[in-house]
Amino acid sequence: MKDRVVSGYRPSGRLHLGHYHGNLNTMIDLQETHECYFFVADWHALTTGYRDTSMLAPYTTEMVLDWLAAGLDPAKCTIYRQSDIHSIPELVLSFSMIISLGELERCPTYKEQLRELGARVVNTYGFLGYPVLMAADILIVDAELVPVGEDQLPHLELTREIARRFNSLYGQTFPEPQPILSTAPKIPGTDGRKMSKSYDNYIQLEDSPEDIERKVRKMITDPARKRREDKGHPEVCTVFELHKVHSPERLADLEKECRDALIGCTDCKDMLANRISEELAPFRERRESLATNPGIVREILEAGASKVNPIASECLERARRAMNIGTL
Repeated sequence: MKDRVVSGYRPSGRLHLGHYHGNLNTMIDLQETHECYFFVADWHALTTGYRDTSMLAPYTTEMVLDWLAAGLDPAKCTIYRQSDIHSIPELVLSFSMIISLGELERCPTYKEQLRELGARVVNTYGFLGYPVLMAADILIVDAELVPVGEDQLPHLELTREIARRFNSLYGQTFPEPQPILSTAPKIPGTDGRKMSKSYDNYIQLEDSPEDIERKVRKMITDPARKRREDKGHPEVCTVFELHKVHSPERLADLEKECRDALIGCTDCKDMLANRISEELAPFRERRESLATNPGIVREILEAGASKVNPIASECLERARRAMNIGTL
């Protein structure tokens, strides 16, 4: 049997280069070698976006179409929507009985998100309990492996702790999922910070060559290089960071040309924009074709739910028996 992998994305609309070079590429590779379950995390979206849910459905459709255009294949992996799996909420309730408030409040990513979100009201039970919902997502399908970045390791460790504690209290019931650490490079946005929709500094996978050129032209380069004849310092240049991902075979030449002032920043930006546009051309073509049949998303999600719900129901029943809930 192949090891079982699970991963999910919040439905936040169209995907960008940060998604593509991060977890999405890992998911595409894993579907070839593992039993993969990939879900739309719409309940997770409510932890910070509960005030306005009007875009949940369209964002779900857009994101799944992007997944398909990028290379996820429903014949090789199971794609489903979190809220279609009816056993998850009860498993969340069960797990919430054995995790302390202190453990949730100490989670580094909880503190970090509180700082990032600032004035937005997120002092809710759902926001604090995000790691418990994540644990249920993972354990409801008996996942053994979870692709994560290093910043997500504390959340996964809470999942592992919940599994260990449950097993210790009620007998061996759940596996302890292991991380698949991402080797993806950090993808900088047009302003030098991590590429994110929150910062409005992203290049979408669907962007036209003209849009890509416009966004890349705005990117921050070496601030000390005022004139074209000034020698550059590529180690501090956001454009050079993206060339590491999109132009690895040209990297040594680009570095020398920049340091020796043989090319200007605009030249370097235009080369990057052209390379990104070329790499995304197949995606745009597939995406345009998929958009003519948006009903395909409904079909895929329904098929995914039909496969996952029996697995989840069996898992929940196993947990109920272990806890002596609903038994006589």
